[in-house]
Amino acid sequence: MSPGPGEMAGTEPIHVVLVTAPDLAAAAGLGRSLVEEGLAACVNLVPGVRSIYRWQGEIHDDPEVLLIVKTRASLVETLASRVRALHPYELPEVLALPVAGGSEPYLAWVRDAAEASS
Repeated sequence: MSPGPGEMAGTEPIHVVLVTAPDLAAAAGLGRSLVEEGLAACVNLVPGVRSIYRWQGEIHDDPEVLLIVKTRASLVETLASRVRALHPYELPEVLALPVAGGSEPYLAWVRDAAEASS
């Protein structure tokens, strides 16, 4: 997938996408798929997250694993769609946050490594 109109690959914005999963096995499978498919440059798995949320009229308090996904802005919608297809939850969390800055060599690597095939 190429950068959007008026964007050069070297300046395309980077996003961090937050996703939660019910356990380490589900998180690892999801993270590996996103990287293997070129939708993410890197996925960090953070076990030990505790989520308190309202779902279908009830309050839940569950352990989860947080995925911190680094990708190019142009891949966020495709990545979100893929998460929804692979995720065991009926309504998975997918929150994309724009990166305001950082180590330019690292951001360049994210741009190069997140390269989904068309």
